[in-house]
Amino acid sequence: MFRTRIGDPRPWWRTPADSYRCGVQNPLIEVNGLRCSYGSFEAVRGVDFEVNEGELFALLGTNGAGKTTTMETIEGHRKPSAGVVRVLGLDPFRQRKQLRSRTGIMLQESGFAGDLTVAETVSLWQAMSSRRCAGDAALERLDLAHRRDVRVKQLSGGERRRLDLVLATLGRPEVLFLDEPTTGLDPESRKCAWEFIRELLADGVTMLLTTHYLDEAESLAHRLAIMHEGRIAVAGSLVDVLSRERAQISFDLPAESSALDLPEFVGQLDTGQLLRGHVHVQTPDLESDLRSVVQWQSAHQVPLLRFRAQHASLDDVFHGVVDSHRAEVLSSPGEPASSTAASGNGDVR
Repeated sequence: MFRTRIGDPRPWWRTPADSYRCGVQNPLIEVNGLRCSYGSFEAVRGVDFEVNEGELFALLGTNGAGKTTTMETIEGHRKPSAGVVRVLGLDPFRQRKQLRSRTGIMLQESGFAGDLTVAETVSLWQAMSSRRCAGDAALERLDLAHRRDVRVKQLSGGERRRLDLVLATLGRPEVLFLDEPTTGLDPESRKCAWEFIRELLADGVTMLLTTHYLDEAESLAHRLAIMHEGRIAVAGSLVDVLSRERAQISFDLPAESSALDLPEFVGQLDTGQLLRGHVHVQTPDLESDLRSVVQWQSAHQVPLLRFRAQHASLDDVFHGVVDSHRAEVLSSPGEPASSTAASGNGDVR
């Protein structure tokens, strides 16, 4: 279990910032018209979004969507081909030195020196930072204090990711970039990492997250965007994004009840599945159609086998983006192949 406080009841990384909780929108990350190219291939094709102070913004995407290229550009590792990127009001590529002490970055791969111990690695990171914080407290917080004298190459994959998170927060960042932060963690460590991230948010740290775990984005993000083919396909709060997809009601009919007239639904009944004795409704009004089902069941005393009623999930929205694009491609056979194939480079991210 990760520790929650060491000595001082205040957090060791920074003083709380309350602007997000108070509803004040103060963008610390601004991306306008971002375009990034690899030779003649354009991997990012006009991306716009903002991340407000104190919020966590999740940047999701299909393989080859351009989200990692976008992330690297915002972090200052890559110069944009066009557009404007600002972090804390500064150009992250041209003014990287000024930003270095104010931001933390957790990369997908850390490139640790394997022969150094955990404590030596933390000390090295502290020596390269212009701002100091207690390394031992950071290790304690992420349950790595008992491994401080172990060489990095002897750590498990999950322990190395937790060390990544320790180092990313050592400089007391105002803005934190998290690139696949829980990859390789076991379920318990992943849950504890989420708690740690929530505590950072509660104390005002602004975060940009990329992840392949959709439940992670659902659990942590205030707002999110889903990229596909170099563009943002959908963006907004979780409520806004989920409202794009319809809710679902489904159940099996007993054989002797298959001839009963079903109620009228606001949503769409799948007649193909009904022929197999399965009722499946996609609806924009879950409450109304659920009430119809309950009243119908009560009137006919029909057991609702394998009954399920649920709002759309982020997984539904994500696959809806992919399916929508696939349908567009099929309806336009003269269009070029997908972006990854067109690039001739499987490394577009």
